Amino acid sequence: MKRLYLILPILAGLMFGSSGVFVRTLTQNGIDSTTLLFLRFSIAIIPLLIAISLMDKKLFKINLKDLPLIIACAMCIVGLNICYNESMNTIPLSLAAVLLSLAPIYVLIFAYILFGEKITSKKIICIILAIFGCLLMTGVLETSLSSIPTYGILLGIGAGLFWAIYLMASKKSIENGMHTFTILFYAIIIISIALIPFTSFNQVSTFVAINPTLTIIFLIIHSTFSFAMPYILSTVSLNYIDSGISSIIMSGAEPLAALIFGSIIYSEIPTLIMLCGFVLTIISMMILSRSDRKNNTT
Repeated sequence: MKRLYLILPILAGLMFGSSGVFVRTLTQNGIDSTTLLFLRFSIAIIPLLIAISLMDKKLFKINLKDLPLIIACAMCIVGLNICYNESMNTIPLSLAAVLLSLAPIYVLIFAYILFGEKITSKKIICIILAIFGCLLMTGVLETSLSSIPTYGILLGIGAGLFWAIYLMASKKSIENGMHTFTILFYAIIIISIALIPFTSFNQVSTFVAINPTLTIIFLIIHSTFSFAMPYILSTVSLNYIDSGISSIIMSGAEPLAALIFGSIIYSEIPTLIMLCGFVLTIISMMILSRSDRKNNTT
């Protein structure tokens, strides 16, 4: 029966991987980065509110001492989304997703520097293979390298760094007794309020005026299916399957979805070498995640 719940992290990964389609569509229709983020987070408050209400209303409770960590998580989410959105607008969706998926590598490095946690030879090999896979995806061995801006690659790396810091901050919050939903819910409320002065409501009204019914549905789907629902599904899956297995599945599903969407919608067909780099990176990250899971259970 538990195998049935494996579909939850798969769906979460596929939904996360679809975000590039929404980001590019909104950007092409005149929505700037901060306005896009406001739309994504402010609308996502509603499904998260419903999810928490159905799951456990006690999750709405927080202590003032938890605010610094929640604010830190909020800042990381903003940095992650700005970098990731911009990278998806400048480099292939699959490459942007793979660069984001390198976050566990940064977590290992931060843990080694800050807490002296050991990095095994197996992890070092996985890190080297993952980085080499990313290099292959950039076309470094082919003439197509010039078609992929360094700016976009750096933004993708930045997204991974912010994601790594968010993982560490949220882990600390969870150790303090907070739930993932609680952290995310209050983080996006803080973000939405902070983004109001930087949001262009003229851009929103212009976009909605194109076709009010369809554009409003599009905005709801964008926020719900590329942000809120993936978090909800991945969190719910933890009630039925191991957290390590869930993260492994998502680490493979998200870049794969981005590769599929990029190929079908934007004709971002990778070369054979780029495809090999993609597969090499994903396999390396899955082995690395599996290794971490085993270490955490021993």
